[in-house]
Amino acid sequence: MTVVRPFRVAYAAAAAATVFGALTGRDRWQWAAKPLLMPLLAADVVRSGGVAPAERRVLLGALGAATVGDVLLIDPDDDRRLVAGASAFAVMQAGYSVLWWRSGARPRAAVALPRVVAWLGAGALLRARTPRLAVPLSAYGATLGTAAVLASDPALAPTAKNIAGTNLPGRDPRSRLGVGALLFTVSDGLIVLRRLFARTTRSRRTTEGVILATYAAAQYLLTDPRAHAQRPARSRGAQQR
Repeated sequence: MTVVRPFRVAYAAAAAATVFGALTGRDRWQWAAKPLLMPLLAADVVRSGGVAPAERRVLLGALGAATVGDVLLIDPDDDRRLVAGASAFAVMQAGYSVLWWRSGARPRAAVALPRVVAWLGAGALLRARTPRLAVPLSAYGATLGTAAVLASDPALAPTAKNIAGTNLPGRDPRSRLGVGALLFTVSDGLIVLRRLFARTTRSRRTTEGVILATYAAAQYLLTDPRAHAQRPARSRGAQQR
């Protein structure tokens, strides 16, 4: 039987309104809907249960930091807000990394290498085009890359198939974490490209809509309480062996 999760349904509606507001230039829609996104996911975490108290505190703290970042980035064309938002999201990414690490994820060279190359490339592009943003955004990129590498560790979902360093989504919610991290990386990469290359109103709105859509999908997957639920002791022991 399918269980309806009202806070996740409300999240999807708020995400749709946020994306629509970005695509059409309706800032009021974003101000009304975007600050609700992470609190709705946090409410789902609390309501669903199953997450150990320590992990729940980390997850809720990460969502709190993401809420701050969401509000700051409602105006993505203000560089000061962009840097402050990146700082808030760095706290969130650090929280996610703690969760993956506690779940047994470890960095693997095959998973980390392409992300390191992408991080170096983005940093070089920022230094060439907008040096004042290079250091803070590169620092944030390091936290993003760390979380993405850990989320893509096959050990998080041992039964899932893994291709090119990413677990293929399956019935196990943990198998979707890698895709969530990948979507987050795409979203943040587009933020950099939008800042550097989008010049027309239409291109900026369209890019912002895609950024928000991929971001919302990423958070939906990464914060699923079932992916953070306590594993039975037997399963943990089997994984360690």
